[in-house]
Amino acid sequence: MLNSLYISNIVLIEKLNLGFGKGLNIMTGETGAGKSILLDALSLALGARSDTGLIRSGCDSASVTAEFDFINNKTKEILNENGIEFDDNLILRRTLSNDGKSRAWVNDVPVSAKVLKQIGDEVIEIHGQFENHSLLDATTHITSLDEYAKLNYTEFNDVLSKTRNAFNDLHQSEKRLKELTELLEKSENERDFLEHNVSELRNLNPQIGEEEELATARAKMMDAEKNAGILNDALDVLKNNGNSLDEQICSVAHILERIKTDPNPYSETIDKLYDAASTVAEISEQIHPENTNIDDIDSIEERLFAIRAAARKHRCSADELSTKLAEMETQLNAIDNSDAELKKCKSEVEKHSKIFTEYANVLSDLRKRASEQLRNQILSELPDLKLGSADFMVDIQKSEPTINGTDSVVFMIKTNPGTPFAPLHKIASGGELSRFMLALRVALNNPNDKKTIVFDELDTGISGATASAVGERLNKLAQNEQLLVITHSAQVAGFADKHFKISKHSDSNSTITNVDEIIGDDRLNEIARIISGEKITPESIASAKLLIKH
Repeated sequence: MLNSLYISNIVLIEKLNLGFGKGLNIMTGETGAGKSILLDALSLALGARSDTGLIRSGCDSASVTAEFDFINNKTKEILNENGIEFDDNLILRRTLSNDGKSRAWVNDVPVSAKVLKQIGDEVIEIHGQFENHSLLDATTHITSLDEYAKLNYTEFNDVLSKTRNAFNDLHQSEKRLKELTELLEKSENERDFLEHNVSELRNLNPQIGEEEELATARAKMMDAEKNAGILNDALDVLKNNGNSLDEQICSVAHILERIKTDPNPYSETIDKLYDAASTVAEISEQIHPENTNIDDIDSIEERLFAIRAAARKHRCSADELSTKLAEMETQLNAIDNSDAELKKCKSEVEKHSKIFTEYANVLSDLRKRASEQLRNQILSELPDLKLGSADFMVDIQKSEPTINGTDSVVFMIKTNPGTPFAPLHKIASGGELSRFMLALRVALNNPNDKKTIVFDELDTGISGATASAVGERLNKLAQNEQLLVITHSAQVAGFADKHFKISKHSDSNSTITNVDEIIGDDRLNEIARIISGEKITPESIASAKLLIKH
């Protein structure tokens, strides 16, 4: 429910703080007093397109704040989606600057105009000459009809729930079938590729950790081969092209022994030479180049390089090759068993499709019954609202399966005999449309739907009994909904739970629109003014007393 509306610097309104109540809130005033300004300001707070022309002359900016003391479930969903905290109150605020910039807040959280409008459409529905919400959108008609059916048929909610569950089951089974079909088509095209790679990996038979073991063994063998070369170089030096170093040292000793001096002065040197020759001979015996088997290192390298090449080919590590093999074997197995799996999935789709169709047909029958009841109820309302020539029907056509069944629902109307039915949004605008929407709202009245409804232009072209009929229906609708109604009709005004008078005051410097709640004699005089005009007469006062219902 709209609890209050604060307006600052909007056209002729300087400052205005209105507190609305439950039930029927009526606004009256002379032509040109500024009733449309209130709707413009409220629409701005609800996310309507901004227009700098709304800013009061001489001001830099304007603002509107609408506060609600009830939040319905759909609004809560939008608030949660946008990370906006809430309790039982909802505050929508909009500012507009002369430079064309507009800013919006919901519960003091900055939001886009789009989010503001999403929320605004959920909390208030406006029916007027230029603004028509909710029920004029054909996409909402199936929901409206379903809400009506829930109130009139106890089994409807159960059937709707079962239909939605059946649709979800059908959707999931169709999704699984599609995924399997796509996988099998892709796999079938890759069968040769899979078979070749599976055969290749099976023959290779890579083991986890094998790459590391092969690389370590290869490194050791390569080191051994290098060491053997080094040792051979050392032996070549010791042998000195065939003559071993120990033999050469001995030859030197033999030569020194031939010196004729006695005692031989080189006897110690000769002994050292023989010792050195013996040591060199021992060293030569101890140096044994390693015998590296070239065939062994070749086989190790061949195996190592084959494993690494396979890993590169399959874009994985060597240790993951066995897992890759298992995956490709599974794909091949799926292809081999595809007929059975495909048959199973198709059977699931058929089963869920049959269940869904059965529930959807029952749901459709209930909707058709509800639509006839709704039609009769609305037709009974129309004559008193000066719409006796109009006709209404609910067009239910088969459509593609959705979570709501297989029905497409559109509210249709014709305003004159002999003309074809047309969708609701194509009806003539103004009071005729507003009165029809009133009849529709009365018929669809849901005690659980706590939305504020605004009616404008309701009394265009009507008076007397028709105006009284409009007032009675507004009063009936206001038992469950909060209504804001702008009217020129004394009969309608007489049903008000709260009555606001819109007036305009001018001086040499400015013109200001005021809105005041009126009670007692002030209210009596306002209704009398509507009846007789500027000059209030005793007769109009007497008539006003008869019209006031609250």
